[in-house]
Amino acid sequence: MTSFTDLFWLFGLAAIVASWYRLTRAREVAVRAAVALCKRHGLQLLDQSVGLRAIRWQGVDGARRLERCYAFEVSEDGQSRQSARLWMAGNEVASFSLPLSGAPELETVVATDSVLHTGNIISLADRRRLH
Repeated sequence: MTSFTDLFWLFGLAAIVASWYRLTRAREVAVRAAVALCKRHGLQLLDQSVGLRAIRWQGVDGARRLERCYAFEVSEDGQSRQSARLWMAGNEVASFSLPLSGAPELETVVATDSVLHTGNIISLADRRRLH
């Protein structure tokens, strides 16, 4: 009986370590995605960090998938701090929210193939210059 209990606790500990490792790797992917988004949109990623804020089940094409929300702070000019969010499904960006020019509100963009391939995308910095 003792060996079964020890085996149970060993598997439980292994599951906790595996979950922690998986979440750590997912956070590293989110940091790289946040850096790429900030670079693409002319923003600075402050503190070079993201934090897990939420987990949700999202329906996509009739199937449900688990998405993680990471929050981070960005700046347009290096002095102001504004909130931004990044939703990840696996290792892919599902959607993101970046601050509007001159306003604290967030502008949400759902990631699609056209967003991921930046050939026909106007960056937020270019859009701000046009308006």
